Order: sequence, then structure tokens, then C-alpha cells
Amino acid sequence: MVIEAQQAAAGEIANPARTIEGATPMMQQYLEIKAVNSDSLLFYRMGDFYELFFDDAEVASRALGITLTKRGKHQGEDIPMCGVPIHAADDYLQKLIGLGYRVAVCEQMEDPAEAKKRGSKSVVRRDVTRLVTPGTITEDKLLDPSEANYLMTVGRVKGSDDTQIALAWIDISTGVFRVASSAPDRLLADISRIDPRELIVAEPAFHDPDLRPTFDLLGRIVVPQPAAFFDSSSAVERLARFYEVSTLDGFGLFSRAELSAISGAVAYVEKTQKAERPPLGRPMRDEDGQSLFIDPSTRASLELVRTLSGQREGSLLRAIDRTVTGAGGRLLAERLMSPLTDPDAIAERLDSVSFFLAEPNLRDALRVVLKGTPDISRALSRIALNRGGPRDLGSLAKGLSSALDTVELLSSASDMPAEISGCVEALKALPTELAQHLDTALSDELPLLKRDGGFVREGYNAELDEMRALRDQSRRVIAGMERDLCEETGIRSLKIRHNNILGYYIEVTANNAGVMTDTPEAKARFIHRQTMANAMRFTTTELADLETKIANAADRALAVELAAFDRLSQEVVAAAEQLRSAANALAVLDVSSALACLAEQEGYCRPHVDTSLDFCIEGGRHPVVEQAIRKQLAQPFVANDCDLSPSGGEKNGAIWLLTGPNMGGKSTFLRQNALISVLAQMGSFVPARAARIGVVDRLFSRVGASDDLARGRSTFMVEMVETAAILNQATERSLVILDEIGRGTATFDGLSIAWAAVEYLHEKNRCRSLFATHFHEMTALTEKLNRLVNVTMRVKEFEGDVIFLHEVARGAADRSYGIQVARLAGLPDAVVERARDVLHRLEQGETSVKPTRIVDDLPLFAVAAQKAETPKQKPTDKLAEELSRINPDEMTPREALEALYHLKALSAK
Repeated sequence: MVIEAQQAAAGEIANPARTIEGATPMMQQYLEIKAVNSDSLLFYRMGDFYELFFDDAEVASRALGITLTKRGKHQGEDIPMCGVPIHAADDYLQKLIGLGYRVAVCEQMEDPAEAKKRGSKSVVRRDVTRLVTPGTITEDKLLDPSEANYLMTVGRVKGSDDTQIALAWIDISTGVFRVASSAPDRLLADISRIDPRELIVAEPAFHDPDLRPTFDLLGRIVVPQPAAFFDSSSAVERLARFYEVSTLDGFGLFSRAELSAISGAVAYVEKTQKAERPPLGRPMRDEDGQSLFIDPSTRASLELVRTLSGQREGSLLRAIDRTVTGAGGRLLAERLMSPLTDPDAIAERLDSVSFFLAEPNLRDALRVVLKGTPDISRALSRIALNRGGPRDLGSLAKGLSSALDTVELLSSASDMPAEISGCVEALKALPTELAQHLDTALSDELPLLKRDGGFVREGYNAELDEMRALRDQSRRVIAGMERDLCEETGIRSLKIRHNNILGYYIEVTANNAGVMTDTPEAKARFIHRQTMANAMRFTTTELADLETKIANAADRALAVELAAFDRLSQEVVAAAEQLRSAANALAVLDVSSALACLAEQEGYCRPHVDTSLDFCIEGGRHPVVEQAIRKQLAQPFVANDCDLSPSGGEKNGAIWLLTGPNMGGKSTFLRQNALISVLAQMGSFVPARAARIGVVDRLFSRVGASDDLARGRSTFMVEMVETAAILNQATERSLVILDEIGRGTATFDGLSIAWAAVEYLHEKNRCRSLFATHFHEMTALTEKLNRLVNVTMRVKEFEGDVIFLHEVARGAADRSYGIQVARLAGLPDAVVERARDVLHRLEQGETSVKPTRIVDDLPLFAVAAQKAETPKQKPTDKLAEELSRINPDEMTPREALEALYHLKALSAK
């Protein structure tokens, strides 16, 4: 099993197998802490480095490519050791997390000087302050700005009749907290929709034979945890404690399975974040049927957010993404992964896009403001977790400023749709005094770390300004005091000096010393320190205080700044709810304006989405392929219509049976219609002249071939499993895309399966469907099935060559043109000619009598020899012959263009 192999690999990290007896005090402390965090690499703080020892060091040195050294001995053996500097720890964490490791960060909890007070051999107190796992990271360097970073939990409650399953998922970096019910048969699909980085499962559920196959497929992201984390009976108490409320009445009602999943998420956050509490929003339920169901194989086939090779480039998301903020990019991906099924909610999103499409000047001005807006949600999360720095406060200040600018910008607009109006109201609810306070308190240039100081603006705090003056301008301050004393005493030769023994002192000549001692008041003020041959030295209370201040100015200045940072952080956390709402509003505005830009740039239209069973696309285009061929080939995309709407009094949608050659564009046509439905239901304009779509509840796409050899499944077996899932789950409101069903087995077996599948879709599922096939015999089904329509990819033959027109037309193909495609692919001429010969004999029915009649002695070379004996026409003769056949008056513009290309190719031979 994949997960068992993962756990075995984790054992290499997790099992120190060391005894404490005989260890040095420091190593004893390390082993005790490691034993408690046995499933993680332990980053053990020692001064300016995080050190790793024993097996952890060996694993980390290989993973990070750093030198493995040794430190002392344990039980007579060298102790392997490696380390990473603290200032570069994020870079190393990023690599380890990317490789699937978990890291326990162990910090020094006291100053080494404090430890020495307990004795010279005392060990600095250390403890783990957080567990860094793929689903709980918050650092900017470790996160992709445009990707959510979800931690998901699976709640399971066994009942007398069935098993309840629920999912909860959070993004600790933004505060998102959602929950939804699920079921064993759709668990993988629901998990794939969210695409979590880490999946937490209770130990009993992890070993449940009904659920284990799903967890095996997900691999190393699955992490089993104690069942106590998922106890639904204690979930209410755990949530009330986490959110610091006395009752959960305001949270809504959740099922036991949902409470189990929510409890697991909160418990895991508490475990990994230790004493810190992230600003999680209250759990919000995703209702059943609220989003379009897309199974995992369909998501992979359609390449919604990643290509089959795992790359973002070439995916639908990359093709449509025009957002200018990280939060907008995350929201766009979320909408793409979870299209809606409510026509009213879809229309609300489309209204926002239409609004910005009709207001280009307003849209462009808004996008300039948004482009300079930092990631409010993630900065807020880091501040709340005490991992933030001055730049996070600066990000919040800039974000608040952008929010206020956005309100001012949109306040002049009229007839704003509901979604945009809601965003404006959320932005207006921001505390303006917080924005003013942050702007007043923070410097223009901010350091990365608060311990570096220098982030509080001059003039904000009088004591800080004084400490900085003492720290940075002590000479000028002393000179000022010296000038004042000279004027007060009348001694022009008075000097204030400094040495390492007396510190700062006042020096006067022996002749002037009487002024300092003549009166009781003078004696009380000027304290004698030292008598020299020609001078006397004094001090004053003011000078002594000033000396202390100068000596402590740097430390005091930093302390004042850190106190100011803490106060500002508390104000930010107190306004977390308003800040999170504002961040969401800005993300919505970014997505809506970005989709309007997309529609304008690419010529997309607004789809009409309703509750009917219509599916009528006029001039549809593939959004990814269109951009690719325009960029790479500078050619236009051939648009095609698709109408699967009920007709002739029928109550169910049509099935188009698509035939035609390979390379003719069948797969592109299939996918583009599926993608158009996804775009429409996510609330985007679509690549078409017009589109009328009845809401699709489930989308299935079986396009392309793949195998699953690790699970013992051949390409054909995978095809049959996925086809079975479609036929068993599709409803009359579903959209089904099937390509070449049955091709992985014998011809007649495959034809029989494809034939029966079409009949089942027509009679049982009664859904809207596109079914592509090379089994031309199936076109006869239109005589029997009244909702089945034959369509084909148009081609044109010219002197044995085939020209792909990429146009869909009514009718059926009589050939697949496979040999022509093989020739285009570069097969040797002898092979192509032999294939033509065999095809001709098969079509004449020779094999029906005696198959061996096709087998000749060395037939491949015989055909090649025949071809060599055939005299080759000169290009000029062929050109003349081709020209004589052309009648321009009877040609369409497209046919004329294709003929011109063909003549040009002949002239080049």
C-alpha cells in the first residue's frame, strides 16, 4: 500500500531508538523532546542555528543537500549532526514540506544567561513551539500567492443503517473554514474538488476497508491521528473553547459526522500551533447539490487547474486567469473547482462581470488599485499567530488604504449589481481609525523582522524618539548639556567627558572648582568624583540618569517598538472579522473585473443559464487551444456549434454521435463543450457567439487513455471502470462526454460495448451527451434511437492527402483516415503502402474466406519494390494537372484557400 510505504519511510525519521541513560544533559533534553515528536524532523534551536541529530540529521542532509557532520558521542558512537541557519530556515522548510516531511520547531524558551544562573552546566530550557506540516504553513516563502493551502479532515460516524461521512477543510493562512457532508462512494470526488495539501483521518477510519482504497489513492497527504480528535460528543465543548463562546447556537446545526470533522480540524490546529490561536472564521456549510459534481477522472481529463503532467501552464485556470491579487487568484481557482448549480447565484456573478464589462474606465482604475493591494488575509493570520513582522502590519495598512480607495472609486458608480454592492458595504464596515493608526505608527520603510527595530515612525512615541536620540545622537545630547552647564555656572572651560572607569563626568579646572562647592545647593547638586592635579571631576543626578539612558537607549528603544508592535497587533486581531470580510470583498472585485477583462480580450459572450435541459452553443471555441494556436501558429480557431437541447416535443436532451478521423478535432470539440459548461456555471462569460445552458448537475468526461498498473488495471480496465461510474451515476440533468469507448479490446467486443453504452445513455440515463467513436457501424443507431444525432468532423481529400477542416457537420463519416494520419506522423513509406494494400483487401472481404491469403512472402518489401518501379511525376506536371482540375467559380473561399495551400506544398517538392 502507498500509505504503508509512506509510514515505513516516516519510521526512518520518527524512530530515534535511543536511550537517555548516559547522555549529556543537552542530548538528554533533545531525546526527550524527540520522543514526544517522533513523527517529525526536529529542528532543535542552538544559538543561531537549528540543529538535527541522529537519524533526523541523516534524512535532512540527503533531502536538503547539506553537509552531515558529527557532535560528540552517544553510547560509544558518533552522533550524526547537520544544521541550518535560522535566517534561512524558511527556504529549508519549504523544501522539506515539498518532499512531504513534517517538522517540529524547537525553540529556546529562555536566555542562556538565565540558564547559567541555575548552574554552569544547566541546559537552556527548550520546547516545541509549532509543528510545520503541509496543511498548516503560513510563511510567505512557503505559500503560492494564488493557491489555497487547505488542511482537510474526514469525519465518520457509523450508524445502524449506514455510515455518515463529512469533510471539514481550513486554510490556516486565510482563516477559511468550511464543512460539507459526503458519502463513501463520492468521497474521492469531494476531496479532489477541494484539493487539500494534507488530509487528517482518525485511526479507525484510516483502517476502514471501505475507505482505505480512497486513502491509498491519495497517498502521502493522508495522515492518521488519534480517534479522540474526532469525538463528536466532545466537539461542541472543543469548539466553544476554541472560539471563546459559551454556546454554539449562533453557529448553526451540524450533523454528528460534520461535528466530528470540525472537531478533528480544530484539534489538529491546536496540536500543531501549540499556544497560538489562528483567526479561523466560523465553520460554514457547503450544502449538498450546491456545486457541480465533477469526478476525479473528469477533473484530470479536462485539466481544470493542472495539466495531466501536473503543470499549471496549459490548464484552463491559466488560460482564464487575469486576476491581479493573490486572493483573487485563489477565489478564481475555487470557483473553477466548484461551479454552482443555482441559476440565480450564477446570474448574480454574471451580473458583476457584465457591470465591469460595461464600465471599462472604472474597471481599469479599480484594477490599478487592486494590483497594489497586499494579501490581507495571510498577513492577518501571521499577526494572529505571532509569526508576523512589521511588513505584515504594513501590508494591512496598505490593504486598508486600498479598500478605502476602492470604496471611493465605486461610490460614483450607479446601478451596481447585488454582488458588487455587497462588496462595497463590506469595505465600508472597516474601522477607519485602525487604518489611520497604522499609517501614523509605521515607517515608510519597514524591516522584515520586528527584532531589527526601526519600524515605528518618528514622532509617534515621545519616549521612543528620546531613546533614539540618545542612541544615535549621544554626542549632541551631551554637548547640549555641557552648553547648559557652562551658561548656568559661568565656567566657560567646563567639559563633560567619558572614560571606562568613571563613565560620564563633569571636569573643571582647580581654579573653578569652588563654584561647584561654594554653596550647600551646589554641593548637593555637583557630586565630587575625583581630584586631579589641575582639575576636579564631578557628576550630577541628571548626568548619571542620562548616562544610564544612553547605555540602555538601544535596548529601551527596541523594547518600546516591540510594545508598540504588540499593541498594533492586538488592534488588528480585534478587527479580524472586518478585515477578513474586506479581503473577501476585494477578492470578489478582482475576480469579477478579471473575468470582464477576459471576456473583452477573448471575445466571450454572456451565457444564459436556467433550469431547463437546454444545451445550445453557437460558435463555441476551446478556451485553452484557441489561445495556444493563436500564440504558436497565429491562426484562428475554427468555431463549432453544439445543440443537445430537447427537440420535437422530447423532454430529454440529445446525444450526438461524433465520427471522423483522428487529428480531425474530435477530442477538442468534446472538451470545449464540457469546459464551456464549467465556465458558465462558475459565473464566467464563455468562448462562444451565444450559449444557452440548462444547469448541469453532474459532469462526466471520459477522454483519452490511461492505465493504473500499480492497482493491476490495464488501460481498458480503467476505461471500463470509469464508464461504469458514468452509466451508474449520470442523471437526466447531467452532461456526459465519452470518447472512443471500447477501443482497448477486440473490434467486435469494443463495438458491442460502445453500442450498448449509447443505448443505455439514451434509454436509462436520458442525459445530454457527446459520444465520439471510430465504430462507423454505430451510425445506424439513429434509425432506432430518436434522440441520437449523427455528426462528423469534416475533411477534404486531395490527391490522396487529407485536409482537416476541424468543422462539425451533420452526417456520418465513412472512413477514419488512419493511414493518412500515420503518413503525416512519419511512418516509413513502405509501411504506409503496405497498410493501404492490407486495408484494401480487408475492405474487399478477403479475410472472411481465408485470412492467410493476405500473407505473402516478404510483402512489405514487395510493396516497396512496386512503389519504386512506379515512375515519379515531376512537380511541374503535377502542378499543371492540379490546376486543370480547379474551377474557381465553384469553390468556397475556404476551399480556395485549402487548394492554394496544397499547390504551394506541391511546388516545394
